[in-house]
Amino acid sequence: MSKTYKVPGVYIEEVNKFPISVADVGTAIPAFIGRTQFYRDENGLEIVRSENVKPKPIRINSFLDYQKHFGGFCSEHQIFTTIVTDTTDIAGVIISRKIKSTVNKTLLSGNYMYYAIQMFYGNGGGPCYIISTGDYSSTFNNENGDVALEASSKVDEVTMLIFTDKHAENDGIRTGYKLLYGKALNECKKLGDRIAIFDPWIVSGNTYIDADIIRADFENNNLEYGCTYYPWLQTTMFYGYNGDELIISHKNGSINGAFDGMNLTAIKAIDSNTYELIKAEVNNNKIDLPPSSAVAGIMVHVDNNRGVWKAPANETIIMTTLPTVKVTSDQQESLTIDTTTGKSINVIRFFPERGTIIWGARTLKGNDNEWKYISVRRFFNYVEESIKKSTGFVVFEPNEASTWIKVKSMCDNFLNQLWRNGALQGAKPNEAFFVNIGLGVTMTNIDILEGKIIIEIGLAAVRPAEFIILRFSCRTQSS
Repeated sequence: MSKTYKVPGVYIEEVNKFPISVADVGTAIPAFIGRTQFYRDENGLEIVRSENVKPKPIRINSFLDYQKHFGGFCSEHQIFTTIVTDTTDIAGVIISRKIKSTVNKTLLSGNYMYYAIQMFYGNGGGPCYIISTGDYSSTFNNENGDVALEASSKVDEVTMLIFTDKHAENDGIRTGYKLLYGKALNECKKLGDRIAIFDPWIVSGNTYIDADIIRADFENNNLEYGCTYYPWLQTTMFYGYNGDELIISHKNGSINGAFDGMNLTAIKAIDSNTYELIKAEVNNNKIDLPPSSAVAGIMVHVDNNRGVWKAPANETIIMTTLPTVKVTSDQQESLTIDTTTGKSINVIRFFPERGTIIWGARTLKGNDNEWKYISVRRFFNYVEESIKKSTGFVVFEPNEASTWIKVKSMCDNFLNQLWRNGALQGAKPNEAFFVNIGLGVTMTNIDILEGKIIIEIGLAAVRPAEFIILRFSCRTQSS
C-alpha cells in the first residue's frame, strides 16, 4: 500500500522486484555423542560434571577447537606391553637391542571421541557439534545417551547423529544398543531433518562377523533414518599415552635390565636414543576405529563438492591402511541384502591401487524401493527442511490466490535450480517435479475456513547406479 504524503517534497520509495526464494539449509552437520577429557563452554570456562548439569552441544570448526573445549586422548597406557630385550657378549656388552610393543585390545575402554574427530576432519569434515556425556572415567549408557539425544534435538542445525563410544552392555547382553539406537531413529523420524550413522560395536579382530549379529542391534521401526557400516578401520593414528605412565619391561640377558620398571619419560632423561626407539615401536601400534566418523567426513566432502543427492559411496577413506576384516563379494551379498529383515549393512572394502573404499550406499531399510538409499533420504530431508523454513513468512498471511502464487513460484524456482544441478531426474522440469497449490487443487473451502494452506510437492530424485551391468556378445562374420 502506498504511503499517504501530506508535506510537499521529494520522497524515495524502494520497490522490491526480486521474488521470494528458498534458502538452502546445511546438509552435513553431525552431532558427535561420547566421552571427553573435560568440557569447556564457549568462553573457555570448564564445566564441572554433575547430575544437574545437562550436556550442552558445542559447535566446533576444527580439531583445534575440539581440543580447546574437550581436551585430548584417553590415556591407554594400560593396554601396552613394551619389552626391551638386550643380547650381550661375555663381557656384558650389549650386542643388539630388540624392542617389542604390543597392544591388548580387549582392555580398551571404548573412549573413541578424540580419535573420531581426527578421522572426521581428515576425511573432509567441517562444522559439527560435540555433546560430551562425561569424562573418561564415566560410563556411556542408555541414561546419558538419552540426555545427549535430548540435547541434540534442540540444535536445529544438526543433520547427523553419531555415537562415538562403546556402550555399556547390560550383563553382556546387547539390549543396550538396541534401546539407544531405537530412540535415535525415533528422534530422527520425529524431527525429520537428520539421520543416524551407527557403528557395529563388535570385538572381532580380523575375523568376519555374521551379519545377523550386527542387525540384532536395530529395531524394525524408522530404519530409513539410519545406516551402518562394516567393518572397522585400521587407521594411521597411534594410541594416545602419557610417557610418565607407560612402564617398560627391560631384560638384559636373563636378568632385569637397567630400564626395567621405569616409565618412558624417565628413560628419556637417561638415554634419548633408547627413548626414541621405544617411542617409535609403541607408535607402530595403530588404532582400530569404528567407521562412522570417517563416513560423516566423507558425507561433508561429497555434499560440498557434488551435492547431497550424490551417494556417499565409492569414495576413498583417508587416514586408513585397511579395513580390519577383508570382506569378500560373497560375504557382502549377505550384508547388503537381507530378505528377512531388510536391514542393509554397508561394506567397506580394500581395492588395490584405490585404497579403502566405502562400497555401499543403503539405509537400514535396504529392501524399500522408496527409502533404500541414503542419498535419497538425506536429499528429501534437505528439501523438506529448506522449504519448511522458507515458507514461514506465509503464516497469518491472507489465505488467497496471491499468497498461493508466491509460494508456488518460490518452490518452483528452488526445485528448478536443483533439477539444473542434477539432483532430479527428467528431461524437462515438469518431469522432474511438481508443485500444486490452490482451491480445488489441494484445498477445499473447509480447509481455507480452518486456516490451512496445503502444498503438494513431488520429486523425482536421482538414485545411485548401484549395479553396473555390461553385456557382451560375440558377433558372427557378416562379410
